Amino acid sequence: MAFGLALQRDRMKGYGVALAAFALAIGIRWLLAPWLGDHAAYLLFTVPIVVASVFGGVGPSLVATFLGLVAGFAFSGRDRPDALAMAEALTFLLAATGIILVGAEIERLRLRSASSEQGAAARARQAEDVASGLNLLIDGATEYATCMLGPEGRVLIWNAGGQRLMGWSEAEVVGQDVAAFYPQDARQSGKPRADLARAQAEGKIEDEAWLLRKDGSEFLAHVSITALHDRAGALRGFGTVLRDVTDQRASEQALDASAEHLRSILSTVPDAMVVIDERGKILSFSAAAERLFGFQETEVLGENVRCLMPSPDRERHDAYIERYLTTGERKVIGMGRVVVGMRKDGTTFPMELSVGEAIGHGPRVFTGFVRDLTDRQRTQARLEELQAELIHIARVSGMGTMASTLAHELNQPITAVANYVEAVRDLLAKPDSDDLPMIREALDDAAAEAMRAGHIVRRLRDFVARGEVEKSVEDLPSVIHEAAALGLMGARDQGLDPIFELDAAATPVLIDRVQIQQVVINLARNAVEAMSGAEQPRLWLRTRDQGDGLVRVTIADNGPGVASSIAGQLFTAFVSTKTEGMGLGLSICRTIVEANGGRIWHEPRPGGGSQFHFTLVKVEKEAIHER
Repeated sequence: MAFGLALQRDRMKGYGVALAAFALAIGIRWLLAPWLGDHAAYLLFTVPIVVASVFGGVGPSLVATFLGLVAGFAFSGRDRPDALAMAEALTFLLAATGIILVGAEIERLRLRSASSEQGAAARARQAEDVASGLNLLIDGATEYATCMLGPEGRVLIWNAGGQRLMGWSEAEVVGQDVAAFYPQDARQSGKPRADLARAQAEGKIEDEAWLLRKDGSEFLAHVSITALHDRAGALRGFGTVLRDVTDQRASEQALDASAEHLRSILSTVPDAMVVIDERGKILSFSAAAERLFGFQETEVLGENVRCLMPSPDRERHDAYIERYLTTGERKVIGMGRVVVGMRKDGTTFPMELSVGEAIGHGPRVFTGFVRDLTDRQRTQARLEELQAELIHIARVSGMGTMASTLAHELNQPITAVANYVEAVRDLLAKPDSDDLPMIREALDDAAAEAMRAGHIVRRLRDFVARGEVEKSVEDLPSVIHEAAALGLMGARDQGLDPIFELDAAATPVLIDRVQIQQVVINLARNAVEAMSGAEQPRLWLRTRDQGDGLVRVTIADNGPGVASSIAGQLFTAFVSTKTEGMGLGLSICRTIVEANGGRIWHEPRPGGGSQFHFTLVKVEKEAIHER
């Protein structure tokens, strides 16, 4: 822009010079007119053309030519042009044209020279600006040191970063051999020269090496050496960039050590660990997972985790992940659940799966911890079997303690049957038609007593039978009445008449009928034994709907109660209030109640005595209809 304005100003000045030169030529020609007359009318006017061409260019030269042609014709002294005048004018025009062409070429060469000089100056300024900016950039890179080495390995250029990193100033290191930056053992092994030779052969090398600072301390540096050549291919030197990576490598080593420590911990954890991405691809497979599933890590890395699942979970797993990523609804993540896994050989096993989610700057990952439940479930099954056996033994043992009562209860109907049969026999010894109604009544009564005895035996057989534990929907009042009839045999002979306060809303319940009857019998007989010797024994059997989906059953008595010193241990095995008891009855009751979804506890009864409560799961009428 500045160059164009200057050029325009020079051209305007050229027009002024052309007009001034023409005016001067007019004056001189007029002064010489007395001597020249009409000869050489155009000769003097070539001078303004030359001056205009030199100082103004083509435009002013054309103006000077036109004015010279007009003035020359005027000084020729002719009224009209003749052949001679035309020849003089033509000669003037040809001379002017030659002058203008030569001037134009000179002008073009001058402009090119000026433009070249200006471009060279601009490029020089640009190169200077780039060099200055590059130096600022290099000096601003506080973690880097840059230097230029000659072909022989001596320092030629040393930047401020080198002084910050290594402590030497430019004046101290320029001319020094690069080997001065290396420790003694590296110099003795020839590493500095070997690095330069390798950079010259390969063009560029990058390596890590221990270097020396001015204070004698060593640091680990990332070294980049680039061989520099001129256009002819001759080696000009080496460009070297240094960066301190001591802390970085220490951090990486610490991170690697931490990762290795974590891997060693995970390899010893008994639970298997499987890490997957949000597409279900396996990213990590611990040693415990290898042992559990039978796969090597290399076999499953990158595979979909569904290869560890049997059908139908295998086909559904991708949809599970997709639904979670879309809705955020958690089914497994953040909680544990029991699922089925599949080994490499196709066998399945129960396992407890806990899944955690990690969301960072990268893609989210899911970590699953897997625990084999095969042994636990086998042990649990065995424990339940032993528990059922213990409960069965307790029932049989309980019936054993009731042997005399049962014998008494059975002896009554059997004795009655014998008496009725004997009476019928006597009547038949002397047959009389009038005795037939009496004989028929005696036989009916004998049959009724036999049915009563059979009912007692059947109820006893059902109670002590060792069957499978099976919960069903039962009518709670019926369960309690049957248990009381069996457990309170002979109680009325002691003056005890049980009081039933059964809530009609507290039924039905989901229970194992025989086991809950065992609890009622055990608690009721304990109450009867506690009240032995009491003048007016009272036994209450109550039920109440708690309103929280549970029904409370209460067995209360007005006996002496339970000592506070032992009340807190009533349901502990081998703790008993009886001198001859083993202390397993209440412990078994607790086991049965908890297995049926409830809990059992003891409270002192207001007014004296004890009351035992236990809860059972209530079944709503609507649920029964749905079943």
